[in-house]
Amino acid sequence: MPWGLSSLGRLEARVMPNLDAVIATLGAICQVNPATLPTRPTVQTFLEGDRLLQQHAKEMFGQTLTDRRVRIMVTLPTEAANDYELVRDLLQRGTNCVRINCAHDSAEIWEAMITHVRQAEAETGRCCKVLMDLAGPNPRIGSAIAPGNQQRIFRGEQILLTRNRLPTVELNQFQATCTLPEVLNQLQVGATVWIDDGRIGAYVEAITEEGVRLRITHASLKGSKLQPDKGLNFPDTDLQLNSLTDKDRQDLDFVAAHADIVGYSFVKSANDIQQLQQELAIRMQQPHNIAIVAKIETPQAITNLPELIVQAAGQQPFAVMIARGDLAIAIGYQRLAEMQEEILWLCESAHIPVIWATQVLENLVKKGIPSRAEMTDAAMAERAECVMLNKGAFVVEAVTILDDVLTRMQAHQLKKMPQLRALRSW
Repeated sequence: MPWGLSSLGRLEARVMPNLDAVIATLGAICQVNPATLPTRPTVQTFLEGDRLLQQHAKEMFGQTLTDRRVRIMVTLPTEAANDYELVRDLLQRGTNCVRINCAHDSAEIWEAMITHVRQAEAETGRCCKVLMDLAGPNPRIGSAIAPGNQQRIFRGEQILLTRNRLPTVELNQFQATCTLPEVLNQLQVGATVWIDDGRIGAYVEAITEEGVRLRITHASLKGSKLQPDKGLNFPDTDLQLNSLTDKDRQDLDFVAAHADIVGYSFVKSANDIQQLQQELAIRMQQPHNIAIVAKIETPQAITNLPELIVQAAGQQPFAVMIARGDLAIAIGYQRLAEMQEEILWLCESAHIPVIWATQVLENLVKKGIPSRAEMTDAAMAERAECVMLNKGAFVVEAVTILDDVLTRMQAHQLKKMPQLRALRSW
């Protein structure tokens, strides 16, 4: 590789040194005057980008006690506030970072969780960073009611989505409220709407005084349940919402005092990053000590990713999370894999760590048995610097299996680079 004889398809972390090495090698082959050629980079210079990426990953997620390169992040359930053994087991099995979702629970519960993490660090001798994830302007179903005794909604039926409380009109259709009523003022007829992580799809059929009337286009053949607190996505609409809500600012008081990393939801532009940095500066004497994770879950965030990196990484440790759930809905499932790759490439070129998130080993975490497809997904996650598991009854077992998969895979592949490990199966 340092001689420039490897594929140029793997030069993200070292573009200029790789090109200089290629030119120097071609010049030697063609017997060109060395004085007219760029200086061949030393091995240390050639691999400087890889060293920086590893350094930034260490700054974000801490030092590991194992040879595993990719860190493991786990979303803590509410019971972690009362169950110290759960937190200790997670660290012992290989968890490097825990995530607390500020959209759930309370400051008292968060503090109990963090106390258990610090206690487990002391007992196990393992470092574990705490990431606190701001909820952001995330529109959801507030309350929902169904007509008659109907339990499920089907394709072709309607939902009346209202701004505040449910209207007192004749209940001949499903009705629901939106937790961010200002969103409905920005919708137009024909706009696509997804509910509950894409389980229900619809489009805006009409805008009335009562609210927005949706026509269902996607639902289970057996019908889908319309339940409160489920997310709403509007992929066709560039929502003009403040990236930090009033609740986020309240939560930041706690986050700034207790967390190692702050997760930024629905970030879209460098101005959003700057706004968060200003809020942290108000609350902290040394705001550069807290790391920022930008969750990439909108088309605007993808487009502005270089600007996000420049604004954030110049002031504090910074990482990018590929929030594949909302991102898939926003850009279309068929483009998710493509965009996932491009985000990985761009971040590697900037030496920025990436978190591979959403539904990793989901069946294993929730039910105890993984699907075949998610095992392949977990293996592919070796290309990131951190992998996030969601909460579930079998998350401790999932950490053990993910640790084994990632450790095995890094012997075969590092990012896009095959390691040419001996095949010992034959």
